[in-house]
Amino acid sequence: MALYRTYRPLNFADVVGQEHVVTTLEQAVALDRLSHAYLFAGGRGTGKTSMARILAKHIMTRGLPDGPLKQQIIKGIEEGSLVDLLEIDAASNRGIDDVRDLIEKIQFSPVVAAAKVYIIDEAHMITKDAFNALLKTLEEPPAYAHFILATTEMHKIPVTIQSRCQTFPFKPIGEEDIVRRLQYIADQEHITAEREALRLIARHVEGGLRDAISLLDQMRSLPKITVADVEQRIGATGHEHIELVIDAIRKNDAPALVEAVRKLEETGIPLDLFLRHLLTLIRRELHRSIAEKKSTSEHLRALDVLLQAIRDVRLAPVPGLVVEAALLSLCIPASKDHGPMNLLPETVEEKRAEKKKIKEEAALPPLPAQEKKIEDSASFSAAEVQAPDVTLENLSSSWPTILEATVPASVRMSLKNGVLQKVEDLKVTVSFSSAFHRDKVAAVDASRTIEQVMLKIFRRALKLECVLEKDQDKHEVPKENVVNLAEAAAEVF
Repeated sequence: MALYRTYRPLNFADVVGQEHVVTTLEQAVALDRLSHAYLFAGGRGTGKTSMARILAKHIMTRGLPDGPLKQQIIKGIEEGSLVDLLEIDAASNRGIDDVRDLIEKIQFSPVVAAAKVYIIDEAHMITKDAFNALLKTLEEPPAYAHFILATTEMHKIPVTIQSRCQTFPFKPIGEEDIVRRLQYIADQEHITAEREALRLIARHVEGGLRDAISLLDQMRSLPKITVADVEQRIGATGHEHIELVIDAIRKNDAPALVEAVRKLEETGIPLDLFLRHLLTLIRRELHRSIAEKKSTSEHLRALDVLLQAIRDVRLAPVPGLVVEAALLSLCIPASKDHGPMNLLPETVEEKRAEKKKIKEEAALPPLPAQEKKIEDSASFSAAEVQAPDVTLENLSSSWPTILEATVPASVRMSLKNGVLQKVEDLKVTVSFSSAFHRDKVAAVDASRTIEQVMLKIFRRALKLECVLEKDQDKHEVPKENVVNLAEAAAEVF
């Protein structure tokens, strides 16, 4: 079976990169406020159909007690064999006759489940007449009928249809979220892959997780997936040259720009694709400058130059010359009062400085154990007087605050699924039923963020340990000492 089908999300917690949709739908399910019609809109491979099936599980088992029947319904939905769940591909069932047939069958009550659910994929392909025929049923369906429409082209859905649905926009999945998911799948399937190769895949698919998993599936037979292997299949994008180009513009280094264009041409990287990546980065910096109320003149000028270059490069007899001229023109000050452009993102400079600092600190000899202990105690002795004791009870009562301060939202969602096991020797142990959630919280940046929040509350450097529930069997932690973090954090959600 294809990897994207094997690792398709089966519940809300498994969904990657759509926390805004997950949170809203989870609340709707918890409060039993489910709508009769939903419209999921977003790019391909962002989880629309998977989310529709997950939502269908809750709709079709609503009010049913846990038991064999409920499990049978859930299994039927996952396998696509449940008679009360109809998945319709609007690309091949788009006419008015198909919709009339659907309307006739909707009059029959569900056979097994508590409701009937119609998932209409590629809904924008339905004809205008077919939409008009569906309109009345969509507005006033039988009490047991629910519609979930999915589309990649929201603008083609009539306003009359949109107004009768609860609409959820699915955003492109973030690069880091895709990389983490690919790494998780690679670990589960014993696939050896370079981290940068996975990052290149994530960058190439532009927010489509399904495409990323499919690309990983294509290369799973290789002994080790490298950056070169990925480039051979998708073609080089020139993304690795962007930082150097912007740095050269900032330094007014014309020879470096000419050399960068030469390398782009030698490696066969499409120049228009390179320019689009460059535009995306400058646009992001433009938005940041606007938010910080800084000058945007440099960014606007760069966007004008690069947009014109993209238009010209497709028709130019020597495309490289167009790119050279555009980049070199950015080195020329707009007026005598302005120096060369400073388009290099501060985040890149900060990362360089941080890496340099880490290397310098690593080169220093470690402090003697006793000296370090004295230093640590001096830092916290005054604060500890007013700080609460680090106990399981105090930690669980502070958990809503810790959870609320945890970023990004994807880490917060995973942390919510944890169970606080014990606090021992300033080490906080949290267990997870899923390795995916454990790995997301245990990631360096995520765990560091949580530890910093605990440091502010307890004035002590606590260490977060993330483990799987099955591993906790060895420790036999008393049940009365276990705190469910989802319950402790209920007030945050």
